[in-house]
Amino acid sequence: MSNSTSSHLFTVHPNQSAETLLANASETLASLNAMTCSLAFELNTSQRAIMLGIQQMAELSQLLVDRALEQVSPA
Repeated sequence: MSNSTSSHLFTVHPNQSAETLLANASETLASLNAMTCSLAFELNTSQRAIMLGIQQMAELSQLLVDRALEQVSPA
C-alpha cells in the first residue's frame, strides 16, 4: 500500500462551514478530555502525571476552539 493512499484515510469535506468544523472539533476534544481523565486514574503515579498533562492540553485546546466558535457564531 502506498503512503499517499494511507494519508487520505480520513478527509474533511471541503465545503463545511467554519462553524461546523469548530463544533465537531469541540466535541472531539471534549471526548478526548473525558477519556484521558478517566484513564489517568487507572494508571500508576508517573503515567498518571503524563496522562493528566495530555488531558490538560486537550482542555486548553477545547477553550481555544470554543472561543473561536463563539466568534464565528455568537449566541
